[in-house]
Amino acid sequence: MSDTKKVIMLGNEAIARGAYEAGVKVSSAYPGTPSTEISENLVQYKEDLYAEWAPNEKVAAETAIGASISGVRAMACMKHVGLNVASDPLYTVSYMGVNGGLLFMVADDPGLYSSQNEQDTRMIARAAKVPVLEPSDSEEAKEFVKIGFELSEQYDRPVIFRITTRLAHSQGLVELKERIEIPDKPYEKNIRKNVMMPGNAKYRHVEIEKRNRELKAAAETLAINRVELRDLKIGVITSGIPYQYVREALPEASVLKLGMVHPLPEQTIRDFASRVETLYIVEELDPVIEEQVKSWGIPAIGKEIFTIQGEYSANMIRKAILGEEIAIDSAADVPQRPPILCPGCPHRSVFYVLNKLKMHAAGDIGCYTLGAVAPLSVVDTTICMGASISSLHGMEKAKGRDYMKNWVAVIGDSTFLHTGVNSLMNMVYNQATGTVLILDNSTTGMTGHQDHAATGKTLQGKPTYAIDIPGLCKAIGVANVQVINAFDIEALEKAIREETAKDEVSVIITRTPCVLLDKSPKPVYLADPNKCKKCGMCMKPGCPAMTRNADNTIRIDDTMCTGCGLCESLCKFGAIRLIKAGEQ
Repeated sequence: MSDTKKVIMLGNEAIARGAYEAGVKVSSAYPGTPSTEISENLVQYKEDLYAEWAPNEKVAAETAIGASISGVRAMACMKHVGLNVASDPLYTVSYMGVNGGLLFMVADDPGLYSSQNEQDTRMIARAAKVPVLEPSDSEEAKEFVKIGFELSEQYDRPVIFRITTRLAHSQGLVELKERIEIPDKPYEKNIRKNVMMPGNAKYRHVEIEKRNRELKAAAETLAINRVELRDLKIGVITSGIPYQYVREALPEASVLKLGMVHPLPEQTIRDFASRVETLYIVEELDPVIEEQVKSWGIPAIGKEIFTIQGEYSANMIRKAILGEEIAIDSAADVPQRPPILCPGCPHRSVFYVLNKLKMHAAGDIGCYTLGAVAPLSVVDTTICMGASISSLHGMEKAKGRDYMKNWVAVIGDSTFLHTGVNSLMNMVYNQATGTVLILDNSTTGMTGHQDHAATGKTLQGKPTYAIDIPGLCKAIGVANVQVINAFDIEALEKAIREETAKDEVSVIITRTPCVLLDKSPKPVYLADPNKCKKCGMCMKPGCPAMTRNADNTIRIDDTMCTGCGLCESLCKFGAIRLIKAGEQ
């Protein structure tokens, strides 16, 4: 009897397990949904491999590259927009090649569940001349990690391992295997290979084109590129999660399932296309496979009938190819639940004060992006990590100092360390005017409360030096730095008025931990309808714990209240009182 163990795992869990089984020794990442849980699951294997949070994806990629150069298997994990940040080292390590195997774990987000765009990582991979593997379920996610490292080392190439939100967060049966202990490869000094000055890069470009031709030839025989012949009337080329939809929607169709989506196995595709009557190409987002197949003169149907936006589904594929409408119950008529800051969120009081002062805010990537929605409606822009500070600087240089008196930049502590530091440095260096609010809630909140360089704890839970954000701001030349409790709205209003009036760079740090970090019972506030004057002042911050009774007096939901006290500070009539934790 076999003692093989099979368990149910999320795709991200399976990737972490695959890294463990593949003998990975170093992983570096920046948290970003839907990739975050890969690193969080790697921690359980910390006796065998090292995993860390890096300040940003560029640093994570360079850390993994350094580990690879030294001779061990390494990987960097990020979401698709994180690959933009890491693209500088990606393009260059493509020329350098590897020593130990090197994987870039990248999670795309079709459907925009937690991202500012829907970019397709395969497009970047083609431009960077880097091969791409794409699994279709949790078991493949685990096993493809091993294949990725084998291909990386065999062909001297970094490999992109592409997943999507649906695979990252869906479950599948995974067979657990033992870890393969990979001997460290010896480090050999090789300036021509590892020092990318122009003369060496020209030589390496020739070399990688040769390696990629070899990879393309190998793609013809790789087991992860699989032909499934059934009814030959319909043939489908697909990969990743869409393969699951194709099999459900078209169970009798013949399928060419691609596990390596770049480079493509041209001859295999030609042979498959010649055997089916009608060829369809089913791929989410950009027509990466489709454009190449059609460029070879192979007739195929793709984006003529499929959307270039969002996620696919079995029903969508069935309708597009077979013209079949599926009877589906109408969605339940339920109230809309717009995204909103949590009850007790320290960002709410900051945005309340900014709204009161009629300020505009250049926003950034984080929970505080929700400051753009009603009733606060303060955040005017959100571009990418760190862009709040840089875009504020651009506005000042375009419009002048007086224009900036009712503008601020808002950025979180983790995002500030990710990319905001350089932007603030640029403001100081170029003698700018502008006020930056660093909303320090002591965590990377939006992706699920991961630690960062200013929290004093590593991914592995070890205590470490916590970056002093006020000291850092002063060290790069910001003369005006104030640290304020976010819920002290009088002090906060005073500070914003003072700093925005100055003709120089200033920083206000609102240092109040995320309300979800402390799980202990909290005091709550209750509203006394007999004292309530129905003025609505306490409702202006938009706390979801607060509603109105039928007579328009205020009601506070004690199951949602976190005791932050913002409502009490706004009530001038003593209608809101504090109830201690556990008090009736």
